[in-house]
Amino acid sequence: MLFIRQKKINPRLKQVLIIVLSLYIMLGTSLYLLQEKILFLPTILAQDYQFKFSHTFEELFLKTEDNVEINALHFKVENPKGIILYFHGNAGDLSRWGTVAEYFVDRNYDVLIMDYRTYGKSTGKLSEQALYNDAQVCYNYLKNNYQENEIIVYGRSLGTGIATHVAENNNPKQLILETPYYSMADIAHSRFPYFPTKYLLKYKFPTHRFIKDVSCPISMVHGTDDSIISIESAKKLYKVAPQGKTTFTEIKKGNHNDLIAFETFHSLMNTLLP
Repeated sequence: MLFIRQKKINPRLKQVLIIVLSLYIMLGTSLYLLQEKILFLPTILAQDYQFKFSHTFEELFLKTEDNVEINALHFKVENPKGIILYFHGNAGDLSRWGTVAEYFVDRNYDVLIMDYRTYGKSTGKLSEQALYNDAQVCYNYLKNNYQENEIIVYGRSLGTGIATHVAENNNPKQLILETPYYSMADIAHSRFPYFPTKYLLKYKFPTHRFIKDVSCPISMVHGTDDSIISIESAKKLYKVAPQGKTTFTEIKKGNHNDLIAFETFHSLMNTLLP
């Protein structure tokens, strides 16, 4: 009869393994439970807050099907070249992003920019589908005031996934993506490679799926030194985008929030928004 002697695990090693496993489970659980706080960094404005900008604008409260009010700013110029529907990044509120939008107003474009749910004066509960629905509400508002061939959809950072979803389901003039990503799962995996982020994420933002069915021209711009969304994620998105109608502009030494400081960015905007 063959006897196999089983090695006993060293008690100290066993204790270490239990501690490591416990920490792993605890951190993974924290990632799942706190992902909204990690992904969304809103600031809240009082409902009577008065916006102040250099250009003429109208403050809007757009109603959604679930009775939520989405706060938005509609900048208007005389004889606009078109209208830009702008989806901003994951931090701040319209008091900051409205100033960013004025760059496009200076180019003689009307601009509509919304605050996501829980941001600024916007109400409602966050969810990925709600963000897509709210974005469509804004697009529908514009369709009542402009022709679709006058609408340019612009997304920045977090907003690039939302902007691409809008472009997929409508027929705007063009789609511009500043610091885009392949998917939120792609970003999460690059930051937390030892966790099954694909299964932990409640917010997927699969830009790579949406972009395949976008019919309008697509322009992407990304900095080589982006420390928030790697340029590799953007290039990965570019590879699955419709070829022949998609361009990719790489800004040397550009980081996540400073592309506007580079002449390459302004040259690109001169081409896309003449």
